[in-house]
Amino acid sequence: MSERPRIHLRPCLGAEEFPHLVAVWRSAVAATHDFLPPADVDRIATRLAPEYFPMVELTVAELDGEIAGFSGLSAGKLDMLFVDAAYRGKGVGAALVAAALARYPTLTVDVNEQNPQAVGFYERLGFVKTGRSATDNDGRPFPLLHFVHAPIEA
Repeated sequence: MSERPRIHLRPCLGAEEFPHLVAVWRSAVAATHDFLPPADVDRIATRLAPEYFPMVELTVAELDGEIAGFSGLSAGKLDMLFVDAAYRGKGVGAALVAAALARYPTLTVDVNEQNPQAVGFYERLGFVKTGRSATDNDGRPFPLLHFVHAPIEA
């Protein structure tokens, strides 16, 4: 039986690593966000490094020595979770969420309603829907579902 690859989580090394994270973001968005027009993808990509990344605590996931994904946390909320398409299904996203939950057991996350893969992912990990917004945080017509992790009582 083959051994599952070891996922290594670490803090982001700083701005010099941002281009790699943007590449991961683009790969993940191409695989999961088919509802986003290309112009929106490009606009968001230009805002990641200068605006969004500095606002969150970034954790980088490495698999086989390569950056496979990352998460961004702020005040008990998972603001970002992106896994490079080449590493999907290998436990990278689950490892990043587990690390966030270790710090914030009642972690919250907003998920694009038009991304059913992400909705199912969070539901499988024990997140419960608490609400819905008709637009995203920039007021665009991409509804968000609001989730909170509901720890299972022993």
